[in-house]
Amino acid sequence: MTDQLTVEQIWRYPVKSMGGEQLAQANVGVRGIQFDRGWAVRDEKAGAIRSARYIPRLLLCSARYLPGTDAGLVPHVEITLPDGSRVNSDDTRVNQRLSDAIGKHLTLWPRMPDDEVEHLRQGQEALVTGSMDSEIRMLFGLQEGEPLPDMSRLPPHLMRELSELGAPRGTYFDAFPIDILTTSSIRFLERQMGGMHLDVRRFRPNFLIDDGGASDHVREREWVGRTLLLGKVAFNVVMECPRCTIIAAEQPGGIAKNTAITRTIVREMRQLMSVYCDVAVPGTVTVGDPVV
Repeated sequence: MTDQLTVEQIWRYPVKSMGGEQLAQANVGVRGIQFDRGWAVRDEKAGAIRSARYIPRLLLCSARYLPGTDAGLVPHVEITLPDGSRVNSDDTRVNQRLSDAIGKHLTLWPRMPDDEVEHLRQGQEALVTGSMDSEIRMLFGLQEGEPLPDMSRLPPHLMRELSELGAPRGTYFDAFPIDILTTSSIRFLERQMGGMHLDVRRFRPNFLIDDGGASDHVREREWVGRTLLLGKVAFNVVMECPRCTIIAAEQPGGIAKNTAITRTIVREMRQLMSVYCDVAVPGTVTVGDPVV
């Protein structure tokens, strides 16, 4: 075992809440990995951009970018639907195909300029439960008596923006452009669950950091408020990531629904796993790069 930290995996998610692309190298700008969450779906009945927290069947889809195409700020994507059929974002039937596959009236949206926010605004039907407290409990899979996730480190300007919009303007992120997870945190959670294997795809990180098996504690917790270097790219570690129901949902490839994961993270990790980051110094990150 060694305590040398390295980049083990890099992930980009062309469509918010769908299966992503594993990369050998990523260009990282101030808004994260190039073209990450370049597309999202909008629930037209609710009048809101939605993630798999609201529409778990989105996780049964996957997406990849189509090289050489142009949808404005991002390339077009090819989406694989739950039945294995495929549809491209420039197909005139794409919204109908998505809606039929998911069972909701959905529209597919590419990333838009910062000053175009109407599609991000939360409609009157956006709240399913009728109150913000019960909505948060539903989205995070919390039982009665379990504490709400800690959002105290969320910057006030971002909190205000997310109270009005479904994502920070010009993006489809939940809050921050980068999520970083360590293999040690996965081992910690696996140990709390009696040795159960947990697929990294449940946690949807941008970067998975390997420590060579040197530890099995929640290593990222030590990095909050500090700067992390992946190769020559610098990230400001802002806060730990509160984990929602997505981690327990079904995904392709034998990833079964398992609500015990949520119960364990709430009990043993204060519902926090991985860290949210801003990009301090852009550049290129490659699998195998050292992490400091």
